[in-house]
Amino acid sequence: MIRTVLQVVLFRDRSRVFDGFRFRHPLVALVLLYGLIIATGVSSDYVTAEDPDGWWPLLFAVVAGSTALTLRSTLVAWRLATAGLVATRLLMPSEPSVLGSWQWWWYVPVLLAVATAHRGRVVLLVASITCAVLLAMDQGADVLQDIALLLVVLVLGYAVGARGRAERRFHAEQDEKAALVERARIAREMHDVVAHHMSLVVVRCETAPYRIADLPEAGEREFAELGAAARAAITDMQQLLGVLRESGRQAERTPQPGLADIRSLHADAAVTDAEVPGAVGLTAYRIVQEALTNAGRHAPGSTTSVAVDLVDDELRVVVRNTVGGPSLGGGGGHGLRGMRERVAVHGGSLTAEPTSDGGFAVRATVPVGRR
Repeated sequence: MIRTVLQVVLFRDRSRVFDGFRFRHPLVALVLLYGLIIATGVSSDYVTAEDPDGWWPLLFAVVAGSTALTLRSTLVAWRLATAGLVATRLLMPSEPSVLGSWQWWWYVPVLLAVATAHRGRVVLLVASITCAVLLAMDQGADVLQDIALLLVVLVLGYAVGARGRAERRFHAEQDEKAALVERARIAREMHDVVAHHMSLVVVRCETAPYRIADLPEAGEREFAELGAAARAAITDMQQLLGVLRESGRQAERTPQPGLADIRSLHADAAVTDAEVPGAVGLTAYRIVQEALTNAGRHAPGSTTSVAVDLVDDELRVVVRNTVGGPSLGGGGGHGLRGMRERVAVHGGSLTAEPTSDGGFAVRATVPVGRR
């Protein structure tokens, strides 16, 4: 409780509104314009009603400043607005109520920003302090009605903010789960690729004495030891990655797709015929597969192109699509996350961004020399 009190009345606060909004900058501009209009109205009302009227710059600064601060620090904005409410009451005693017409348009949005941005304890303490300040400045019957309306505003704002925070936590957990699932899938596929090649090593080592004539005894022992080491490596991999395989799923008995299989995804794909490690070929295949899926989902009807080239020991994958129809929705960025995870395994890089003609391009660079 003490920490909550200190947070509300003293600590620096970095809670912001509109963070993560798609049209954040226009909204910020509108809020600043709104604060300027309300500040002008409050100071003009003071100049008209009171004599002397030399304190109008203070009122203008408090109103405009508290509105602007809601964009960067809601609690600091509330502190300034509450102090400004007291100052307005002292400078304008002729007002029939603490919350006059201009004060409603100025103070309520600040309270609403606090309610949407903070947890329950903070909102409850802010409500208590606000009610105490209003009761201390005015004991009339209207103040109770004002307090009731402010409490309704706080409850509604907190409900909206709590729902937004719950949705963000839900999506964050979904993203984290999707990332873990994709990493497990990558690990399983890497295991299948490596196990396939290691199995070939075992077969060749065991058949060497029959394929190579007059093989010395030392050579036979060497091949036998290599075969045993390869079998041990396969066993170790199976034990290490066993927890990553779904219940009841068996290891793949055929090689995973590679560069040559990309043409089955896109008939006009320009794919190099160079030999690359199986894991690198699999990564390129999955990148093309996911990029084409995204193009079909978010730009239906668009024209796609696929290019896979080997340049200076780097496999470069480029998948482009032109402008298409309206997005069909679906997905949550998990595919892009998975592609980046795959490329990161090899120490490569991946970018996914709009093109100048309104389309979209996925570019990946995968080093082939790293093992």
